[in-house]
Amino acid sequence: MIQDPLRYIEAYAKAGADLLVIHLEADTHPMRTLEAIHSFGCKAGIALNPGTDINGLTWLLDSLDLILLMSVNPGFSGQSFIPSSVEKIAALARYLAAHGREDIAIQVDGGVSPENAALLVQKGAEVLVSGSSFFGHGSYLERHATFRAAMGDAHSLCDTWVHRS
Repeated sequence: MIQDPLRYIEAYAKAGADLLVIHLEADTHPMRTLEAIHSFGCKAGIALNPGTDINGLTWLLDSLDLILLMSVNPGFSGQSFIPSSVEKIAALARYLAAHGREDIAIQVDGGVSPENAALLVQKGAEVLVSGSSFFGHGSYLERHATFRAAMGDAHSLCDTWVHRS
């Protein structure tokens, strides 16, 4: 979470980023920053903290490729998943459908684990971010297999976004 992210967009794009996500709460002029991201040929996303209402996104929808819902409060790894995030994911999926923007991917970050991954995808998430629940649990390939097995058929919904990108 970077305050005034517009200052860094060009550097990240030149470093090879192809998707940049800014926190709505950390940017005074998010529309300007999203336009800058696109001007460098990158996809643009917006992140929302757990307490931020999704209804404030309407004016940004035309500039978004992805919406990241934080399911913990930003700050440190290893926090517990906030249970109300499940309904927020479902509400965002309904909100995007109501606005004809099902093409905007929903990403979830914070407390994502094999125990909740399938439910998150079933509610509408297409991209899952897992830190402490992923790393430090054997090899990367083994843990990835654990996540995929826990998700059952739901993992194919995440794979769709990866291939669409």
